[in-house]
Amino acid sequence: MEDTIIGKIKKQDARHESEVSKQTGFPSPATHYLEPSIDLNKELTQQKDATFYVRVEGDAWSQFSILNNDVLIIDKAITPRAGDLALVVEEGDFNVIYIPLSSSTHSFTLWGVITYIIHKVK
Repeated sequence: MEDTIIGKIKKQDARHESEVSKQTGFPSPATHYLEPSIDLNKELTQQKDATFYVRVEGDAWSQFSILNNDVLIIDKAITPRAGDLALVVEEGDFNVIYIPLSSSTHSFTLWGVITYIIHKVK
């Protein structure tokens, strides 16, 4: 069997360039109604440097509608008011409580005020 050289490979002269599609027909009436995307950090946080996200494991706080794998958005810069939901440290463990209406003998260290609870739907 012999190898026969037929010729050199030649570079193609014209090259096909893809183009942006050309619009045909009437323009969409909705093209002027474009909304910017939603930035959840901007919408859900007030103090960026004092905001923390905590993922919850377990259903120990279900009485507060906080379930397994929920995400708590906690702002440490907010001054707590009576009735605010807060993450506190009690006896070395994290706990969720409502800030009491009056000062009580209940001892805890405030870690931050819970501003949002993010639930997974499915």
